[in-house]
Amino acid sequence: MKIAIRREPIEGERRVAATPAAVAQYVAAGYAVTVQKGAGIAAGYPDAAYAEAGAELAASIPLSKVDVLAHVRPLDSETIATLPKGAITVGFASPASELDGVQALADRGVTAFSLELIPRISRAQSMDALTSQALVAGYRCVLEGAMRFPRFLPLFMTAAGTIPPARVLVLGAGVAGLQAIATAKRLGAKVSAYDVRSASADEVQSMGGTFIHLDLDAAADAAGGYAKELAADRADRQRELLAPYVAEADIIITTAAIPGRPAPRLITASMVQGMAAGSIIVDLAAETGGNVEGAKPGQDVLVPVTGGHVTIVGMKDAPSTMPYDASRLLGQNIANLIALMTRDGALVPDFDDEVVAGACLTHEGAVRHEPTAAALADRKGGK
Repeated sequence: MKIAIRREPIEGERRVAATPAAVAQYVAAGYAVTVQKGAGIAAGYPDAAYAEAGAELAASIPLSKVDVLAHVRPLDSETIATLPKGAITVGFASPASELDGVQALADRGVTAFSLELIPRISRAQSMDALTSQALVAGYRCVLEGAMRFPRFLPLFMTAAGTIPPARVLVLGAGVAGLQAIATAKRLGAKVSAYDVRSASADEVQSMGGTFIHLDLDAAADAAGGYAKELAADRADRQRELLAPYVAEADIIITTAAIPGRPAPRLITASMVQGMAAGSIIVDLAAETGGNVEGAKPGQDVLVPVTGGHVTIVGMKDAPSTMPYDASRLLGQNIANLIALMTRDGALVPDFDDEVVAGACLTHEGAVRHEPTAAALADRKGGK
């Protein structure tokens, strides 16, 4: 059975769906692996390393003959149209926002496994690509903020005087937020954090941060460890209570997200105006609407304030900015999922397995993920 790894066609995407180590794992399991030449170059993995791991290198991959396609980003319509009926794909699919692509996969008869749908259970942790890539993103956000901040992050006591530590505020304490807390703390900053979920306080403190308690009279825990959307009046109250903490911060990292929904607005333009000149905000959620009003994906926005400006950094493709390790983690996540479904050198999904069933997006012409199927039905009904 053939597994194909190609260069990601989306501009700016530097990750690759399999590293040489993952290829060696596939070959050992009995698969034939074809890697497109240059697929891993941007991530730091040369062609020679893939060949040494047992892959066949090809200038291009005829997708019409592919049994299994491992990929990073959601597949485009051209790719889907070329895949043979019965092909299996494993990668990110963004089912909530890529409904046309999901329908195309079903119509084509492709069995698609979406990394976003991996169940958040203990035995699936090694396949949880959302978590591995969020770790990379949270780390990178702090570096982006530190590079733009015109001061030191740690405390320095010198003969010329004492330099106080930078004050870093992290909004959203999921995997990315916790990694941001840990990274800022390692760099010597004074770190505080906030999250609406009730379990977050202990997690923040375990990373060395100070948890901010806001009197919202409500928890916002949702399934899978995510947060649910606050009602409008609670969201307004949340912003009101956060305003003084925002004003005091030197660097703010925002990581709040709600699966399948626009990012919650945590910081308004008026709150930015209350910050000191030279302050930095790094918005990891810029691509999904932004936690910060005025954030633009892939751009630095300079907001004039008294004495200078505040910089809003809109992150885009955050894991792709550290492609070597992001690919290393992602490639192993994909390899572990494929290993779970491998029998005698072939990928044979067992839909009685809750991990396999949960991760499956389309199979035999049907959309198996119920929320996505419902969204497609609603869209058709609205036409």
